Amino acid sequence: MKNRESEIYKVTLVGSLANVILTVFKFVAGIVGHSAAMTADAVHSLSDLLTDAVVLFFVRISSKPEDHDHEYGHGKYETLATTIIGITLAVVAVGIGWKAVESLLFWYRGGTLKAPRMLALWAAVLSVVLKELVYQYTVRRGKDLNSPAVQANAWHHRSDALSSLGTLLGIGGAILLGDRWTVLDPLAGLIVSFFILHVAWSLLRQGVDELLEASLPDDVEKEIMDIVTSFSDVCDPHHLRTRRIGSRYAIEVHIRMDGSIPLATAHARTYEIERALKARFGDRTHITLHVEPLFPTK
Repeated sequence: MKNRESEIYKVTLVGSLANVILTVFKFVAGIVGHSAAMTADAVHSLSDLLTDAVVLFFVRISSKPEDHDHEYGHGKYETLATTIIGITLAVVAVGIGWKAVESLLFWYRGGTLKAPRMLALWAAVLSVVLKELVYQYTVRRGKDLNSPAVQANAWHHRSDALSSLGTLLGIGGAILLGDRWTVLDPLAGLIVSFFILHVAWSLLRQGVDELLEASLPDDVEKEIMDIVTSFSDVCDPHHLRTRRIGSRYAIEVHIRMDGSIPLATAHARTYEIERALKARFGDRTHITLHVEPLFPTK
């Protein structure tokens, strides 16, 4: 448990370091380089820093063992972190989109937008490359650690890379095509805001589903049933109930066994089923097996 927590800290701190570098560089490039898209991108990177702090805070809480007040553990705190990241992304997306619309309306009414400078273009190139590398690293480690919050944070890095890619296209077009095309800068910001909003919706749906005790996917539930029925003296599994508790699964299922066998034998079999389920879904899987006697009909 402690090792998992320290690994999550390590992954998050790597992303935080990249975010600090990019946030400072983007703000400077956006202001000095006269780029509304780059300034908006800098705000997005700043939001990454805030979500890194959320992950670090909530992962520490979610790693605590079960106690009197939280008998199922503290895993839901990690789910809450995923939801907060989704909300943050949504707010950032709306903010970027609103700012872009204001600039587009200004241009449409005859206003002149300042052309961005090369510094903004190089900042966008650096951001795309660095954030994609951080995304690949974070999402891989998030899957290895089975951490929804780390995987959610990885998508925040990817959304920043997408944001910077759109910014790169907008700034590049505005610089290379001349003053008549400076509108590409805010237009890029608007398009990017929709990408970010899509990612935010995916994370929010995942987090809300878990907080509202949504069942595990059908393929996972089928795999659970296949494991249970792989034991020859077990039949008719029913009343399957599943959910996520942070990074672990909770499984409840009723099974039927020969009513004439000794209680010790039935207990030993349920223990074997639990071991098989934990071998597949993790040692921290919460499993409840309810055994019902099955008597032969006369």
